Amino acid sequence: MRLLDRYLLRELLIPLSYCLGGFLLFWIAFDLFAELNRFRARGLLPAEIAEYYLVVAPEFLILVLPIALLLALLYALTNHARHHEITAIRAAGISLWRLLLPYFFVGLVISVAALLINELWVPRSSDAAEEILERHATKEAGLGRNQVRLLSFTNSRDGRLWQVGLYDHETTEMIQPKVFWTETNGTRVAFEAERALHTNGVWTFFNASQYETLPETNAIPIPLFQRTNEIAMPQFGETPELVKSEIKVSRSLSLARAKRTDLAISEILNYLRLHPNPPASDRAWLHTKLQGRFAAPWTCFVVVLIAAPFGAASGRRNVFVGVASSIVICFGYFVLQQLSLALGTGGYLPPWLAAWLPNLTFGLVGLVLTSRVR
Repeated sequence: MRLLDRYLLRELLIPLSYCLGGFLLFWIAFDLFAELNRFRARGLLPAEIAEYYLVVAPEFLILVLPIALLLALLYALTNHARHHEITAIRAAGISLWRLLLPYFFVGLVISVAALLINELWVPRSSDAAEEILERHATKEAGLGRNQVRLLSFTNSRDGRLWQVGLYDHETTEMIQPKVFWTETNGTRVAFEAERALHTNGVWTFFNASQYETLPETNAIPIPLFQRTNEIAMPQFGETPELVKSEIKVSRSLSLARAKRTDLAISEILNYLRLHPNPPASDRAWLHTKLQGRFAAPWTCFVVVLIAAPFGAASGRRNVFVGVASSIVICFGYFVLQQLSLALGTGGYLPPWLAAWLPNLTFGLVGLVLTSRVR
């Protein structure tokens, strides 16, 4: 690594760390002021409140990373231009694109890190935060935080309807499961048991019964077997991961949680495996959400293209010009992002275009403006 690259990285990473630290402290202070009464009512101790903010910090970090990077880039570039350092570097025969290479490297690293955090950490943070909030609460008798009552879902791919009285997605135990499907000859099958457990990759049912109803009108269900002590059903391909994704995505599809972003890419893909042909409205929402999860982290890379023409232009300017520019750019990006996502979830734009439109627009504009910097 050249001495110049190390210098540029140092001058960027210092304000970037200040921006991230400042944003996090401001957010914690503001949120703590608003939620302190709720924490007190839940009986949380100071250590548990600190644990809560540690758990939910990744979700906030993903939101502020592009803003902090943009602000730090504009500050650093404006400061270099103000002291004629960029002019001197370019006079030494180094092109603007070569000068920006360390910044592109930082944008790429942060984008990959954001993608991993978004996929591996953020989706679990909301559940962990809820567990902390409910730690001292009086829970419903017999119902744990990993349990779901009256679970019902359809595997459209294989044509099976599941109805479960109680499901524990931690132990994979089902209480009073019922499975319904129709054979290719029109025979309707009902399978029920006292409980089920997923072991060694197979659903095993206990005290199970199976009935068949022929396709004829007014046909009486015929019992194939009743109260079998234990029976394995390897043909049931619904894994606990698929069931858990079904629960989480179904909740997010409801109106009250439609704008939540705590779904992992794997969860959306698992849901689409169970529902290869969802309703048109759900299909647009799911595919736009999926593409959005891929597109969102790469905002950090696009930020470098946006900041370059605004910060690297020659001339003596106040560093606060970079701050003002970042506010205007973030506002424009946010408006375009919300508009395109709304059009995508509404079915007016293809999901990939709705998710990637802000990055494509600002990236192309940044490329054109950067190429014109003298």
